[in-house]
Amino acid sequence: MTNTQLSLIQIDNYGPWTVTPEPRREMDLQTLQSRLFADLAQFVGSRDGYVFFTRFDNMVAVTNGLDEADHELLQESIANRYPVTISLGIGVDSSPIEALEAGTAGLQHAGSAQDGDRREVLAGDALPASDRTDEDLQIAHFDVNDATGKYTDRLNEFDSFIHIEQGYATLMRYLREEYGGLSFFVGGDNIISVCPNMGEAGYRDAIRHVEQEAGVELKVGVGTGRTAHEAGFAAKHALEVCREHGTDVEFDRVYAEVAND
Repeated sequence: MTNTQLSLIQIDNYGPWTVTPEPRREMDLQTLQSRLFADLAQFVGSRDGYVFFTRFDNMVAVTNGLDEADHELLQESIANRYPVTISLGIGVDSSPIEALEAGTAGLQHAGSAQDGDRREVLAGDALPASDRTDEDLQIAHFDVNDATGKYTDRLNEFDSFIHIEQGYATLMRYLREEYGGLSFFVGGDNIISVCPNMGEAGYRDAIRHVEQEAGVELKVGVGTGRTAHEAGFAAKHALEVCREHGTDVEFDRVYAEVAND
């Protein structure tokens, strides 16, 4: 059984800050958001977690292996270097969406995201070290079949982007509604999904659904591990098996054991 720990990262009072004392230059805001994401990714990634940007003012991190002290250190680090602060909501559940719901509820209970008095909230409890296992996380790495040949080398960038985004949106909704999985676009034609304990049939159903609804063909490598890095690294190797053998779905548990190489 999976045991996913997710942390909702929310910039405190961000909306009002962007227009106080007057509206700020858009590229300045984009620069701040991208640098903040990079710093969050580096901090969480150095502890074998993943961060996904979602809407930038709200981000989702897979934080198995990070405890409350790690979250507090992250908040302190951001407060020391940015004109904004962050609040964090931690949730743990076998279902990724339920873990995110728990983390979200903790922050919402503490106050609105645009409440000027709500600062650096840390809500929820991390997964105890004694409860962690080598199968806490299942990560799926999806890739569009021949995206370069079908889109990049044939269409302009915006039309290519539309095709990729349509496939992503279809997969994102399907895995969330059918399985409680969470999917995130990570650039190029790649999508990473944090899933419950799904089998091959579930992934084949997802691929079939995306092809039927969006006309986008996918393949997927699936990995299991103690941390997002271990599970995700295993998924990457499984995806390489798909590419090598022309298959649609591959599981790889072997590489999870050597993911730190």
